[in-house]
Amino acid sequence: MSPTLQRLTAVLPAGRVLVQPESLAAYESDGLTAFRTRPLAVAFPETPDEVIALVRFCHAERLPFVARGSGTSLSGGSLPVADGIVIALNRLNRILRLDPAQRIAVVEPGVINLDVTLAAAPHGLHFAPDPSSQSICTIGGNVAFNSGGAHCLKYGMTSNHVLGIKAVLATGEVVEWGGASRENIGPDWCGLFNGHEGLFGIALEITVQLLPRAECFHTVLAGYRTLEQAGDAVSAVIASGLLPGAIEIMDALALEAAVAAVHAEYPAGAAAVLIVELEGPREVVAADRARLDAIIAASQPIEARPARDAEERAAIWKGRKSAFSAVGRLSPDFLVQDGVVPRRRLGEALRRIGEMARESGLRCANVFHAGDGNLHPLILFDGRESGALVRAEALAGRILKMCVEMGGSITGEHGIGVEKRDYLPTMFTPDEIDCMSRIRAAFDPLGIANPGKMFPTAEAPALQQHGLHPLEKAGLISRE
Repeated sequence: MSPTLQRLTAVLPAGRVLVQPESLAAYESDGLTAFRTRPLAVAFPETPDEVIALVRFCHAERLPFVARGSGTSLSGGSLPVADGIVIALNRLNRILRLDPAQRIAVVEPGVINLDVTLAAAPHGLHFAPDPSSQSICTIGGNVAFNSGGAHCLKYGMTSNHVLGIKAVLATGEVVEWGGASRENIGPDWCGLFNGHEGLFGIALEITVQLLPRAECFHTVLAGYRTLEQAGDAVSAVIASGLLPGAIEIMDALALEAAVAAVHAEYPAGAAAVLIVELEGPREVVAADRARLDAIIAASQPIEARPARDAEERAAIWKGRKSAFSAVGRLSPDFLVQDGVVPRRRLGEALRRIGEMARESGLRCANVFHAGDGNLHPLILFDGRESGALVRAEALAGRILKMCVEMGGSITGEHGIGVEKRDYLPTMFTPDEIDCMSRIRAAFDPLGIANPGKMFPTAEAPALQQHGLHPLEKAGLISRE
C-alpha cells in the first residue's frame, strides 16, 4: 500500500476504505458501463464531518476524488479516476428535517429520491423531480446533474426545487447557501451549484421544497402507427395551451422491452405510444380532459386508453419507467443519449434518428420526455463485436449534432460527463468554454474534483494569484 493510501485509511475508522482490487471492481463504472476505470480506493464516510475530512485530505495531497451516490449516471459522470479515490455517499442517507408547514425537507446527499416523497406523503406532499431511476438515485446526484424526470414539463428540474445547500468545496471550504425560503438576497449560488457535475465539491445537506400532491389525475395512453405521428400529437397538445404534468413517448423497440420486463400492455400494432397525464384540482382536470380527449382523437391514434383507476395509472408508469433497464433484455450493451430539440421539430428529429440508425446498422429504441423535447435514444450494440462501440458512439455523435443544428442542446438532464465532453464545442464557443473552465477553477483551483469530466481538453493549471478570492481569480467578481 502506498504512503498516500496509508494516510487515507487513517482518515476514517477501520474497514471504511476499500483498496483490494476485487472490492473496487463494483465501482469501476456507473450507469454508462461502456467506460470503466479502477480507482485507487473507495471511502465510505458516514457523517458530513467525515466527508469534509476526506475532501481536505484530498486537497492537501492533491489527490483526485469523485463523489458517488447510487452510480446511476448515464453520461459517465461518476466514472472513477485511475489515480484518485471514490467518496461513496450512500451512508449519508438521513432526512434531517421534514416540515409540512413550511413544505420543505432537509436531506443528506445519499437520500434516495423516492424516499423523500414517501416521507412527505402522509402530509399530502411530494418531491416533484422524478427521474426514471427515482427508486434508487440519490438527491446528491440529482443536484449534481440537475435531474428532471417525466413531470419536468410542468414542475421543472431539480434546480427549481432546491432552496438551500450546505457543501464542502474542493478546497475544503464549507459553504452554506440559501435556506428554507426563496426570499434570498444576492447571487443564486444554489442555482450555480445545481448541475455542477461534481466539479465544485460535495453537497452535505440539501433543502428541497415539497409540493402538494395533485387532487386528481387523468392519464391517457395512446398508440400510433408511426413515431412521427406521436411526435406531431405532442406538438398539438402543447399548441392547444394545455400544460400536462407529463408527456412521454416510447417507440416499438422500447415497448418490446417493457413488455418483456414488466408485462406491460400496449395497443396492438402500435409503432409508438404517447402517455399524457393531466393533474391538479378536480374541476380543472375535468375541463382539461375534454380538451385533451378531442386533441388525441384528432391525432388519429390506433387506440386511446385512459387509466380507469390508480392501479392502471401505476401500470402505465411502471412500463415507462422500466424502459431503460428493460432494454438490457434486448441487447447486452446500449448507450443512452440525452439531446434536446424544439418541440415543433420532434417528428422530424425522430424520423432522422431512425434513418441514421438504419445507416449505422444499429437498432435504436426511443424513450423520451416529449413535452420538453428531451430525447433519450437508446443505441443497442454488442460490445463483444469488433468496432461495435465505435459505431454506437458515432451514431450518438450524429444525433447530438442534429440536436444542436435544430436549435436544441446536447443534454437535457444527464449531463456531459465523459460521454459528451468532445461535443461541448459543437454547442459552445471557445470563449464560452473558457468561461466555464474559469468558473470551475474558482471552486477547484487544483482540478481534483471529478477531473476529466465535461471539458474536452486538459484544463489549465491551477490559478496561483496570491491574496485573491477564488471568484476574483476567475474574473467573475471584483472588489472595485
